[in-house]
Amino acid sequence: MFPDITPISEEIGAEITGVAGHTLNDPKAAARCQELVDRYGVVVFREAKISDSDLVELSRMLGEVVVPPMGGQEDHPEVSAISLDPAKTVLAAYNTGTFHWHIDGATDEVPQKGTLLTALQVSDEGGDTEFANTYASYEALSDQDKAEFETLRVVHSFATAQRLANPEPTEKQEAAWARVPEREHPLVWTRRSGRKSLLIGATASHVVGWPEEQGKGLIGRLLAWSTQPRFSLRHHWQPGDLVLWDNTGMLHRAVPYSATSPRLLHRTTLVGEEAVA
Repeated sequence: MFPDITPISEEIGAEITGVAGHTLNDPKAAARCQELVDRYGVVVFREAKISDSDLVELSRMLGEVVVPPMGGQEDHPEVSAISLDPAKTVLAAYNTGTFHWHIDGATDEVPQKGTLLTALQVSDEGGDTEFANTYASYEALSDQDKAEFETLRVVHSFATAQRLANPEPTEKQEAAWARVPEREHPLVWTRRSGRKSLLIGATASHVVGWPEEQGKGLIGRLLAWSTQPRFSLRHHWQPGDLVLWDNTGMLHRAVPYSATSPRLLHRTTLVGEEAVA
């Protein structure tokens, strides 16, 4: 199954061609997708042209699917539109926050397991999606750094991420951001399997017990380390592309694009299965 699999780099990503989206709505195909996500972190199906109904069915075979409280499609409430056009999604105003490296659900006790994203319309300028492997970036650290970082805890907040996109918020915006509770996590996320990754990104506010500037310096250094070319990839969208990734170990961000861009993606998200520990 999926004979044309091409690794994108040694550390992250695989690209698959010649697969139609409707053929992924199958238990064997879904199981193979999960194997590839576990191995490569990010899996790209070029021009699969998957429908919303098949996207939802594939997602259900991979795990429990999040039904967002707002922004879902009328026929498929599990499917969210990703756009900067408020006519296409009520969450358009928040989507500029995706221009910064992050994982989804970093302020939750159990971040989302994974994400599936397909392109309906693409941007003429900008709009690519970048990914970075924080399993690989952790493994490449020195033994001394690993020992130190495993003792540290970091506070994550929605407001911290939003201020990157909007550094001069109104009082109303500040109040809305503050309604999302902060969450303290270990800097190094150790899975039940023993696998470890760095839990960083736009939501990372400060290191517990450290002076603010020193903590920000470390967070910034580790973000730069984890997103260097050896650990990252940049996906240039074509209509019909489908991308699946491990949200818990892959940072991602959208390359900035204009609010007038036709870029429109559809997304499903998988409920998390393991608390941060």
